[in-house]
Amino acid sequence: MANPVFNNSAVFGEKANRDVQRTQQQQMDPRLATEAHGAYSQTMDAASMEQMYNAPAATSADTDRMTYDDIIMKTGGLLALLIAVAAATWVLNPSLYIVGVIGGLVLGLVNAFKKEPSPALIVAYTVFQGMFLGGISYIFQNQTVSGQPLDGLVFQAVLATMSVFVGALFLFKSGKVRVTPKFNRILLVGIVGIALFSLVNLVLVATGLLDGWGMRSGGLGIVIGLVAIGLAAMSLISDFDMAATGVRNGIPKKYAWSAAFGLMVTLIWLYVEILRLLAILRGSD
Repeated sequence: MANPVFNNSAVFGEKANRDVQRTQQQQMDPRLATEAHGAYSQTMDAASMEQMYNAPAATSADTDRMTYDDIIMKTGGLLALLIAVAAATWVLNPSLYIVGVIGGLVLGLVNAFKKEPSPALIVAYTVFQGMFLGGISYIFQNQTVSGQPLDGLVFQAVLATMSVFVGALFLFKSGKVRVTPKFNRILLVGIVGIALFSLVNLVLVATGLLDGWGMRSGGLGIVIGLVAIGLAAMSLISDFDMAATGVRNGIPKKYAWSAAFGLMVTLIWLYVEILRLLAILRGSD
């Protein structure tokens, strides 16, 4: 469970799952069930039973519990907003990506460490990230190699991101890859390692000791890019598992915003890594 959105939530993850399982076991205790049934039978008359039998099945709106549909709808809405803002930034003013970087970083940290989801802050985060992605995509697309722009780079990155997402979802749903404590430990160590490497590389480039993309260019850049994409795919699988745990545990519907935000964070990271790797493969420094 490497995604901080889920790490800092009391309703996702292994502890929450254990608590629900303990409650379910208590409810399934034969002695408790017998006692409850006796008390229930004494207070429930025939008319009430008939009324309950004829009543429609409870929906997520009635129970206020999160469903997969809630997560899908909110994630889809945030993705649509992200794409719309990115397209507008590309056309109107790509330099706004700087504003997007700062705003996205601040709101990303705020949302990640909030115990309760804030739809307004999550939407604002999406807007800033749309500005960032629109601007950075424009810059990558218009880099030149031998005097020629990298035409089609962004489309290829979007297509590759969608492919990785679908592949990760298939592996999770099929059970071919299971999220275990060992899986999460490997993911956490990998993400920390990539983060530290990127920080050192950024300092070296900023101080002028390295130029261009620093250590993230050439053969080493390709290897690091592939590792980062692999970790992002693993993170997606972990995100799917946390969302499934939340639905299984019947957590409140509002936490669908947290699940959607967590998926957005991973998808944005995945897209940027793929964009960078494709640029390196096409000869950009």
